Amino acid sequence: MKKNSSLKIFIAVLSFIFLNNLFITTNAQNKTNKFTIVIHGGAGFISKDIPDSTKKAYINSLKIALTIGKNILAEGGKSIDAVEQVIRYMEDNPNFNSGKGAVFTANGTHELDASIMDGKDLSTGAVAGVTIIKHPITLARKVKEKTKHVLLVGPGADQFGKKIGVEIVDNHYFDTPRRLQNWKKRHNKKINKHGTVGCVAIDMYGNISAGTSTGGLSDKMYGRVGDSPLVNAGTYANNKTCGVSATGIGELFIRNTVAFNISALMEYKGLTLKQAADEMILKRLKPGSGGIIAVDKGGSYVFSFNTPGMFRGVANSKGLFEVKIWE
Repeated sequence: MKKNSSLKIFIAVLSFIFLNNLFITTNAQNKTNKFTIVIHGGAGFISKDIPDSTKKAYINSLKIALTIGKNILAEGGKSIDAVEQVIRYMEDNPNFNSGKGAVFTANGTHELDASIMDGKDLSTGAVAGVTIIKHPITLARKVKEKTKHVLLVGPGADQFGKKIGVEIVDNHYFDTPRRLQNWKKRHNKKINKHGTVGCVAIDMYGNISAGTSTGGLSDKMYGRVGDSPLVNAGTYANNKTCGVSATGIGELFIRNTVAFNISALMEYKGLTLKQAADEMILKRLKPGSGGIIAVDKGGSYVFSFNTPGMFRGVANSKGLFEVKIWE
């Protein structure tokens, strides 16, 4: 009996070692050293006459955001972590229209929207009209991971944020002097009101993630929700095709289901990422609507926009690191 027991234990140990090694080997085969990440900080009329100090501030902010994501991916991190952390930084940066520095509604308050999507399994989380959540992108991820739902809105989303312990702030936290001044004037010809932020990345395991966060349109009607928290319109990620984050006039991106259609044109018609993106942005949408950033399953990337400028950046495992505002 003792011999049989010892033999069974020995066989069990050998089986465990074999299966564990097989699992490690399989994972190692699936891992590459390749990654790509793209970011945006809004598209629209961006005057080339803006002060050099303002231009430098935007460029530096884009570089910091891009570096955060690049470092996560270079160390073998997940694309969804890179996307969340990049957007959290941009939500803290008053240069962008998300989180701190979000535009004002017509009522003089702030309502923020965000979404995040994992291309591995199409899991998604989103929030809209939140008023006290410091990092809407993180709450969106919590919706994805801790609920059976996709989108929470308004007071319900704020309440969920309190319940799970994300960082809560007073609505006035999002105020900035520049946004307040622009709201009072109701116009600004230097940098227009499109300032959504977004990030798309593919990690070393071939997983694509995308996220978008915004304060919406300046002087927007109370309760207005744009494309940023709407999967298929402003955000989409699918490992079979690509990941997309949009910025611009949300109503137009919603009506044209822009983010998903880029993926669909690739999957169903065999278009390249650039062909699909340009089809939606340059042919389907009217000039001045906005733009998108995207990464496909092979690590190729594209920026497509029909506005004078778009705050954007790209980095990859080949050493590319670049940020731009205009063409």
